[in-house]
Amino acid sequence: MAADEPVFKYKWWAAGDVNAFFGLMLDNLTGLVILSSILTGIFKMPADVVLLKMVPGTALGVMLGDLAYTYMAFQLAKKERRQDVCAMPLGIDAIALFGLSLGVVGPAFAVTKDADKAWAVGMAVLVVMGAVKVVTAFFGEAVRRNVPRAALLGSLAALAVVFIAYLPFLKIISDPMAGLVSLGVILLTLTARVKLPLKIPGALAGVGLGTLVYYAADAFGLSEGRHVAEAGFAFAFPNPTLHFMDGLSMGLNYLPLSIPIAISSIIGGIDNTESAAVAGDKYDTRDILLVEGVATLVAGVCGGVIQNTPYIGHPAYKAMGGRAAYTLASGLFIGLGALVGLTGYLISVLPESVMVPILVFIGLEVCSQAYGESDKSHLAAVSICFVPTIANLVFIQYNSLMGAAGIGLGKLGPDFQETYRSVMLLGNGFVLTAMIWAAMIAFLTDDNFASAAWVAFIASVCAMTGFIHSPFPDGRLFAPWGVPATTYKIAVGYLLMGGIYLTMFFLRRPKTDL
Repeated sequence: MAADEPVFKYKWWAAGDVNAFFGLMLDNLTGLVILSSILTGIFKMPADVVLLKMVPGTALGVMLGDLAYTYMAFQLAKKERRQDVCAMPLGIDAIALFGLSLGVVGPAFAVTKDADKAWAVGMAVLVVMGAVKVVTAFFGEAVRRNVPRAALLGSLAALAVVFIAYLPFLKIISDPMAGLVSLGVILLTLTARVKLPLKIPGALAGVGLGTLVYYAADAFGLSEGRHVAEAGFAFAFPNPTLHFMDGLSMGLNYLPLSIPIAISSIIGGIDNTESAAVAGDKYDTRDILLVEGVATLVAGVCGGVIQNTPYIGHPAYKAMGGRAAYTLASGLFIGLGALVGLTGYLISVLPESVMVPILVFIGLEVCSQAYGESDKSHLAAVSICFVPTIANLVFIQYNSLMGAAGIGLGKLGPDFQETYRSVMLLGNGFVLTAMIWAAMIAFLTDDNFASAAWVAFIASVCAMTGFIHSPFPDGRLFAPWGVPATTYKIAVGYLLMGGIYLTMFFLRRPKTDL
């Protein structure tokens, strides 16, 4: 540093951090509400096990991750001497939230009728997922450098709209008076950026007003919302424990479901790092992924059952004016709040319908960024990402309906069975499928036929191992032998696609004089 250059001091908090704090904090709190609602409402698990054992460990991972990302924001600001650096947000992974609660912890309790055993199984699965994420973190930067932006942002946009925006809308419409009031305030203040009197944060106003409407309607018998069992204030320390070892043997049965979810989180982390870079904050991909991996691992050891991931809303929080204070405050609120029982209490009294609108806003912002920041010639690449993502959602809903009705696939007609299998093949591994298809289209529109061919060949290998188009309902990975004929046909199809693109590469290659 030159002798006359002033010492740089990062102004790590700003007025926008208030809105960003409520947005990120409520986002995470919403995840904990949904987790508790699924386990206590659908599977009838004891509320004390969920709120006093699972929630504190899960919240600890959120706190550690957000504290680490806060530190990284300070380092980036110092390195680039910029005051507008926005920390990367971290929180509960939405896919894991639904996948692990509905596919691991809940079913484990249904089988064993032992809440403590189901908790151990959830911990064991999360520990393995954290270890996988730590190892794969070292390959993230190479992926980010070589995959087109449309593929990275497009797969994120599809995930944001289909899961982060659509599923919350179901909660909103199920309790429309409170839910729509909260959504209306969120859209007014965060999407349209209209400032409220007295500078009241939009996220806080939305939740507060929606909650008032909910309890007013409830008093007149008009509310249709549901809560988990109420919890009082109680200390709940997320102490490190080897209790996860008790669930390891049973937890291995769920790895075919959980490992793809962990890998999708890594891919999402890569996407999020690119998303933050587009917004102006260029973080190191490996460091971002290592933080989420370690935070997930620690959460699992300390009782958590849902993995952490860098959130897809960095551009939204930056647009709010957030810097580093919002991640610091959010992490401390969620982590320490769980320790003293505040988080559990809020989970029991805040309606889902008034909390989930913040997720709708995040989903819309991420989708807008994907279309706005991708090259105009690559918009088709962004759009195709929605196809496998929607297929995955339809597959989940098919299974939910069949399970609720107690109907097996064999009892349904051949036409539906064929549709079911096609939706399953299309939806399994949807995040990676979306990236692959988008990358191929982006390379093709750029006349980069050789790269498009390589992507098709990679897709063939992924199909032969179950990373995409797994022919099994649980989306398991497998060795490339002894699998259904459909898998070989898909793999050969991708090989033929690659062959076409490679042929075009040689036909279009400039001829040189001999």
